[in-house]
Amino acid sequence: MNILIVEDERPAAERITRMLRKADKSIVVTGVAESVEEAINILQTPPLPDLILMDIQLDDGLCFEIFETIEVDTPVIFTTAYDEYTLKAFKVNSVDYLLKPVDEAFLESALSKFRRLYYNNKDPYKKDFRQLINEFRNQYKSRFLIRTGEKYRSVQTGAISHFHINERSVFLCDSQGVDYGIDYSLDQLQNILDPRKFFRINRECIVNIDSIVLMYSYSSSRLQLTLKNIEKNELFIVSRDKVAEFKKWIDM
Repeated sequence: MNILIVEDERPAAERITRMLRKADKSIVVTGVAESVEEAINILQTPPLPDLILMDIQLDDGLCFEIFETIEVDTPVIFTTAYDEYTLKAFKVNSVDYLLKPVDEAFLESALSKFRRLYYNNKDPYKKDFRQLINEFRNQYKSRFLIRTGEKYRSVQTGAISHFHINERSVFLCDSQGVDYGIDYSLDQLQNILDPRKFFRINRECIVNIDSIVLMYSYSSSRLQLTLKNIEKNELFIVSRDKVAEFKKWIDM
């Protein structure tokens, strides 16, 4: 399997190269492009790689400029220190999306997904992305990278109680009632969370259906919710204009 790495940080490119060779000894890294311009030049010159590992933020711009400039049929695994570009990444030939620093297990999982969906076809050079597009069209964010001091941890969406606004900042509250600040607006979260699992009950809160314990009638035709492991003095109110929609959602 021939892989092109698009990465403007040489230490990161060298680390990913080592991880790739450890994951599969048959992998050949055919080159490293450090900029949008260099990647465009390489991808216009055959032979083309079987797979691209591509950082989103490059020295001379965002990697999406590559796809806007030339037609790229090669599948891509995106790597980035930020996850704000997830949805845009899935609109191109994305196999997976990995947050930096790239985790070895997640990289191996992405490679396995690539082999399953594409590389093991009878004709590996006949690229059919309809299966990839269909898979990701209905895929929502499955985890969040949380920073606590100098440490990072990954929180699965299933372990999230709710998201809420406090003094103009947005927080993720886990199933144990612990808050973590995140760099998303509630509008952005609505677009990347599974609507079967998460519902925006008012302008300041999105709740996980699995965290809801009880529902009560509240003043002005609203509803009050009780969530697991959350202090009773916190109010979770479904606004009046969302009550009908909320009842349909909870009864799906």
